[in-house]
Amino acid sequence: MSQKRVLTGITTSGTPHLGNYVGAIRPAIEASGDQSIESFFFLADYHALIKCQDPEAVHQSSLEIAAAWLALGLDPDQVVFYRQSDIPEIAELNWFLTCMTAKGLMNRAHAYKASVQANQEAGEDDDLAITMGLFSYPTLMAADILMFNASDIPVGRDQIQHVEMARDIGQRFNHHYGEHFVLPSAVVDDNVAVLQGLDGRKMSKSYNNTIPLFLTEKKLKKHINKIKTNLLEPGEPKDPDDSAVFQLWQAFATEQQTAEMHQQFADGIAWGEAKKQLFELINDQLKEPRERYNQLIENPAEVEKVLQQGAEKARAYSSALMADVRKAVGIRPLG
Repeated sequence: MSQKRVLTGITTSGTPHLGNYVGAIRPAIEASGDQSIESFFFLADYHALIKCQDPEAVHQSSLEIAAAWLALGLDPDQVVFYRQSDIPEIAELNWFLTCMTAKGLMNRAHAYKASVQANQEAGEDDDLAITMGLFSYPTLMAADILMFNASDIPVGRDQIQHVEMARDIGQRFNHHYGEHFVLPSAVVDDNVAVLQGLDGRKMSKSYNNTIPLFLTEKKLKKHINKIKTNLLEPGEPKDPDDSAVFQLWQAFATEQQTAEMHQQFADGIAWGEAKKQLFELINDQLKEPRERYNQLIENPAEVEKVLQQGAEKARAYSSALMADVRKAVGIRPLG
């Protein structure tokens, strides 16, 4: 039975938060245990440079994100876990694909269009502060995906367009140079929770409303106490559908625990009590991973070793593919 190949990239900007865990890390790690799936996970540090030009932040984020995945149970022996920048073939493939990518396709990319629109609304030049990195980001993403011929790319709804662009670019290359790339499909899991942040909006680094994943117990409690709630008194029934506290509870609780908390909301649980129970639930699940995470952060060499082994595994695929692709485009030894 041939394995299905699945690829997931994690941008190394910032510290992982509860939303990342529930929305991406936990489901990906669970799926990686499936023997019928070949899983590729990579730290997208080249992508981080588009938005973040602080070298220390990019470096620290790479350590924190790699340590988080490992602490939460990713088994590097079961998957291919690597850092994008350790695979020189990705940058090379990026150029080959750039030469086949229509500028018109890049003009339609959501991130680029949003930046142009923001400039226009501010009365600035359309291209103010737009780098070629931002403009051609979808080509690099196509190189990430096509390099390992993954068929399934788990993404959020906002990333579907990039996978479709990778498909278009791969198709065009195949049409011109012969079949080299599997055409990928975006896989969106609508059952995965999108968490609300402290202010009730989507939990996101850009809104500065996140709860970092591996806070100390004291800080985790403090953050949970900051979650915005309404003014309903103890004893007054509360609407679970309208509550970030309940939604977070649901993301970490079993079905039975969720039903019990639903009842407590109907019975008018006090917000302070609901937050106390929420802290205990989350803290209980993150206690062991937090210890492991802190050990890894203190021992970056251990994380580096895992990434180097992953790079070796990944390069077995990438160097073979690039040898074929070079030959196909006419870059090969003379005579």
